[in-house]
Amino acid sequence: MDFKDQLKQLGDRVARLKDQIQTEEATKNAFIMPFIQCLGYDVFNPMEVTPEFIADIGIKKGEKVDYAIIQDGKPTILVECKHWSTDLNPHNSQLFRYFHCTSARFSILTNGIHYKFYTDLVEPNKMDEKPFFEFYIDDLKENQTEKLKEFHKSYFDLDKILTTASELKYTNEIKNIIAGDLNEPSDEFTRYFAKLVYPSSVTARVLEQFKGLLKKSYHQFINDTINERLKSALNTQQQQEVKEEPAETEILTGEDAKIVTTEEELEAFHIVRSMLRQKINAGRIVFRDTQSYFGILLDDNNRRPLCRVHLNGKRKYLSLFDKDNEERIEIGSVDDIYDYAEQLMKAAVKYDPVIAEEKK
Repeated sequence: MDFKDQLKQLGDRVARLKDQIQTEEATKNAFIMPFIQCLGYDVFNPMEVTPEFIADIGIKKGEKVDYAIIQDGKPTILVECKHWSTDLNPHNSQLFRYFHCTSARFSILTNGIHYKFYTDLVEPNKMDEKPFFEFYIDDLKENQTEKLKEFHKSYFDLDKILTTASELKYTNEIKNIIAGDLNEPSDEFTRYFAKLVYPSSVTARVLEQFKGLLKKSYHQFINDTINERLKSALNTQQQQEVKEEPAETEILTGEDAKIVTTEEELEAFHIVRSMLRQKINAGRIVFRDTQSYFGILLDDNNRRPLCRVHLNGKRKYLSLFDKDNEERIEIGSVDDIYDYAEQLMKAAVKYDPVIAEEKK
């Protein structure tokens, strides 16, 4: 299982189990230790991950950080943990003190769901007040996964990460400023655009009028951009399907063209791919959505169905394939797909017996 799928599986686990986690210690064991493992570190080797790491502060002895990730015998990353339901915003001061007393260049404040990464870009050996990188493990974006990969033990490069940290810090702050100004435009921001298009002097009345116009223009621009990209992606996909299998391709019009792939269907796809990729190259496992079902295929071939899921009705079903027969099984949730890993692998091997040897 590659790094991306490990994080996806952890995110699914967190979303599924969090309501059962009652203590901070349970949060560490169920969510945070698995995250550190995803980064390639052995949480059971104190030479790599030291729990309750001592960070003495002046005359105050015995102060402890929840975890310290060790490289070359020295702490590189400090990890301070809270219960998953805790708001992290008031809790960085303790980590700030620990950071100053160690040689670590990075620190993480987390509740197992929300992660905040800090370093010392403003002043050496003094943790910045604002994180340079933060994310939610149960809603991890593609670009965030790539940034996080730099912290993996196999790819860790201090200079490269510090360069990335500097870029992230300022791009995130600029994005926040833009987001704030577009939600509630400031006078200065509004005046800049008003002067570009308004022929007369920008009075207070004109300025107030342009604040509403600016917000409206921004949302229209975003919607138009998204619609154009979706239209382009849909056209490309349809052209590819027609090219590959013209005999089986149906050109949809009207209501039939309005196929919406749901998050639950994508979750089912990721579950199947994460289970099968232990023996099958992930690129061979793809999905195709239709009006009546969501199909998961081997080699993007309709004649090689691995399974189909039906999730849009009152009841949910998983269809498995044995020879030419389709067996439909009622499931309670997409998590139940994990129970059918063996049948899914048998379906794949049926189409391509070489798969059994592919990743040995």
